[in-house]
Amino acid sequence: MARFVLTPKDTRFYDLFEEDTRNLLEAAGALVEFFEKGAPDRELKAREFKAYEERGDVITHEIMKRLHSTFVTPIDREDIAELAHVFDNVMDFVEAAARTLVLYRMDEPTPRAKDLARIVLAIAVKLHEAMPCLRNRKQYANVLRMCVEVNSLENDADDVHHAAQAELFGTCTNAVDVIKWRELYQHLENATDMGEDVANILEGIVLKHA
Repeated sequence: MARFVLTPKDTRFYDLFEEDTRNLLEAAGALVEFFEKGAPDRELKAREFKAYEERGDVITHEIMKRLHSTFVTPIDREDIAELAHVFDNVMDFVEAAARTLVLYRMDEPTPRAKDLARIVLAIAVKLHEAMPCLRNRKQYANVLRMCVEVNSLENDADDVHHAAQAELFGTCTNAVDVIKWRELYQHLENATDMGEDVANILEGIVLKHA
């Protein structure tokens, strides 16, 4: 009789995604600090955010490399690939927001920009808390709860973004400044949108495997 050996699932994917959320959390925290406290050397600060973005790229590449070489994965392959891609997008927009402030030599961030940055951080906190729960089906309810909280935060970000746009076009008379701030707001809004996309993917994984 033929003998079949079950190949164990590669749980290293969970480790990598948790590294991803930790990196995002650190970057989002640094963004809030940058927006609220400033930095004596903005160029140096921009390089710090680039380092976060590059670290995220390394994690993404490792996930995809492992995905191509792993026979049995703990969750569906397409979900792993999509999750890695969207996480990468969140980090890209966080880095872009910091880079825009430096590149365009913009003044101190507006209260609306600070509010959006704090929402990005709040979303990063929830994703960081949710990710370890993906390892254990008994924790799936916690994942779903935190996904709902992320969706609520993204709705808050929409409201702040709309208010920011209204204030910008209502009070700013310099067309160049309008373009600069509009771009910065959009990067922050995109970061919250991508964070919600991560939550939606996590929700789908949980519902699929519950």
